[in-house]
Amino acid sequence: MARRSRAALASVALALIAVLGLALPAHAVTLEQKLAALSAFSQPTSTSAASWRSAWENQGAWADYAFDWSTDLCSSSPDKPLGFDFRMPCRRHDFGYRNYKDVSQFPANKSRIDDSFYFDLKQVCRQYSGISKSTCDGLAWTYYQAVKEFGNLVVTDDQIQQVQQQALSAAATTDA
Repeated sequence: MARRSRAALASVALALIAVLGLALPAHAVTLEQKLAALSAFSQPTSTSAASWRSAWENQGAWADYAFDWSTDLCSSSPDKPLGFDFRMPCRRHDFGYRNYKDVSQFPANKSRIDDSFYFDLKQVCRQYSGISKSTCDGLAWTYYQAVKEFGNLVVTDDQIQQVQQQALSAAATTDA
């Protein structure tokens, strides 16, 4: 009787995990499974962004994938330029870069990761209107151009400051 109860409880738990969309593999994760999850988490779509955010909020469920969830947010650029909160897009971008580098698949996926970053930044800007939206969009474009240009390089502080100045100039031009 106790075995049936445990089996029933295990079945209910697995069903709940499936309903919640959690990924708890019963065996070691293969490279193909890890790449499939990375791909699902790094598309420039709302579905992909929501899926990644759900996983980010429940990292323990993905422990078998050995993902690198670390982040330095927007690196040396402001995380909230002019008050626009770019932290979550920067987290997902870092996730893509770090994890594709870990599996030696970064060059083939960099462009899509950068495009997803721009998608996420534009989603932040959607909540604004008028001049604020234009300013946010200008900053989003500048951040996107920076990762496209410098995303796979070691960048000096002087180069980062130059990009930051360009972002502020672009925002000032947009406001004018």
